[in-house]
Amino acid sequence: MIFDKVRKFEVILDSPDQDSPPVFSSGVTVTGNVLLDLVAATKVESLKLHAGGYAKVHWTESRSAGSSTAYTQNYSEEVEYFNLRETIMHTDNGALTVLPAGRHEFPFSFQLPETLVTSFEGKHGSVRYWVKAKLHRPWSTVKKVKKEFTVIEPIDINTPDLLAPQAGSKEKIAHAWYCNLGQVSVTAKIDRKGYTPGEVIPIFAEIDNCTTRTVVPKAAIIQSQTFIARGTIKQKKSVVATMAGDAVPAGRRESWHGRALKIPPLGPSIMECRIIRVEYCLKVCVEIPGSSKLLLELPLVIGTIPLHPFGSRTSSIGSDYSVNLDWLQMTSPEQPEPPPDYSSVVSEEEVDHNLSPPHHASMGCILEGPFYAYIQEFRNRPPPLYSEVDPNPPNSDIRPRCMTY
Repeated sequence: MIFDKVRKFEVILDSPDQDSPPVFSSGVTVTGNVLLDLVAATKVESLKLHAGGYAKVHWTESRSAGSSTAYTQNYSEEVEYFNLRETIMHTDNGALTVLPAGRHEFPFSFQLPETLVTSFEGKHGSVRYWVKAKLHRPWSTVKKVKKEFTVIEPIDINTPDLLAPQAGSKEKIAHAWYCNLGQVSVTAKIDRKGYTPGEVIPIFAEIDNCTTRTVVPKAAIIQSQTFIARGTIKQKKSVVATMAGDAVPAGRRESWHGRALKIPPLGPSIMECRIIRVEYCLKVCVEIPGSSKLLLELPLVIGTIPLHPFGSRTSSIGSDYSVNLDWLQMTSPEQPEPPPDYSSVVSEEEVDHNLSPPHHASMGCILEGPFYAYIQEFRNRPPPLYSEVDPNPPNSDIRPRCMTY
């Protein structure tokens, strides 16, 4: 009767947290053991280890040539990050090693390269890292075992580029068939470019609806996966988080004063791989019935190192405000409730006498650039020290400015 003398054969990676799978980053040393549990004494020729890391993409496209001829075009590309081979146990002069029955552990270690890419699984490609062990025995097939592990490259959002506010504006003339419905515009701003999963993005926006129809503003986080092979690009986009605003009637303006959009668990951005990119953006959309949408995109980077609560003062006051919103991660629902109507908080008399915006001849229904810039400049100033006293107290005769943010 023929039976396998190997009861168990596996690769075990050392991990600081035994309750979770091992996670590594570039430059660190990976350690572990190859476990071999034998039922009976076994002759062994060698035990070999193979560790590797690869980014691979592949997809097919159907092509037609003429009315009846069709063929399939394959697109594939591969990037090797490391390929290590090591013999853990081998025989000398062709002699075999006899291992007694029982449990045997063979330790190993290797260092990861200084430059790697975060592990990724996508529709047309992947970035994978693994360790393989091969057991060679006489008159037996090679026994193989494979253990995959995760690599996460750190992305620190506490950098000037990722702490910089992102803003933009867009407008369009809406048409339904041959009818001009009027103009709609959107101006939006977020306090920084870099975020980590679980954070809340406060969105500041102005939606001016000068059309004859009611429009609906929305916001969403879009993930874009880009795969590159043989000079050809394949892209897949998906919506990972959404938020809808209140409908804006014809001829009215809607303001978002930090409308919250929570970031779900997401993989970090991948920007350093030659054949795979994972990018994110915040898309503010205005849906116009009977016409195409007005879309405004602001770039996002999903990082792994969160914002330092007491970081540099070079970041905007908006960044500090986002840090103060961390408690919303535990107390707010997945879709935060919209704020109350402005009219329910401020009376019409106060609106007419105290909060009317400054008159501008060319303002129309679009928030002008200079006035908008002044609001942002005021908002981004750091708060005064508590010990300071205002040397120029406001005069009661001066009419207060309109602050929309």
